[in-house]
Amino acid sequence: MTRPTSVIEPLSFREALGHYASGITVITSQVDGEPLGFTCQSFYSVSMSPPLVSFSVMANAYSYPKIRRAGRFAVNVLSGEQAHISNQFASQGSNKWHAVDWQTSPLGNPVIAGSLHWFDCEIHAEHAAGDHLIVVGEVKALSRQSPAVTQPLLYFKGRYCNLAAHQPI
Repeated sequence: MTRPTSVIEPLSFREALGHYASGITVITSQVDGEPLGFTCQSFYSVSMSPPLVSFSVMANAYSYPKIRRAGRFAVNVLSGEQAHISNQFASQGSNKWHAVDWQTSPLGNPVIAGSLHWFDCEIHAEHAAGDHLIVVGEVKALSRQSPAVTQPLLYFKGRYCNLAAHQPI
């Protein structure tokens, strides 16, 4: 039996993926006193025991080789009021940390003020996957306080959005 061969057009693939709502995070680290970070929407949990999370990053990303060298990173889960933070960290070549209030995590990673939650991780594994790298981190610390803001920043169909209701379906 012959399977049909189809070529997936990159634009169509990207558009189809855009119909999957995702949360927005900023992956941060610090090397030689230099804070690093980039916006990431491909973050997810991997394992409860041990506690593992993962994110994907372009294989040729500017910041990731430095984060790899640090061997650690923080995942800042952005709140609904932090679209400007997402945009700032999605840009290249600008001062991403301009006017961003942050503190240092237990592992020495930048934690962005106002984030819903953060996870402090050591790099556990890295896997090549097409034009991306899948990075797995072991969570060593996480935020325990519940911030006043409870809405996550979501991305859907190429736009930021918030949850319309707090009621379960």
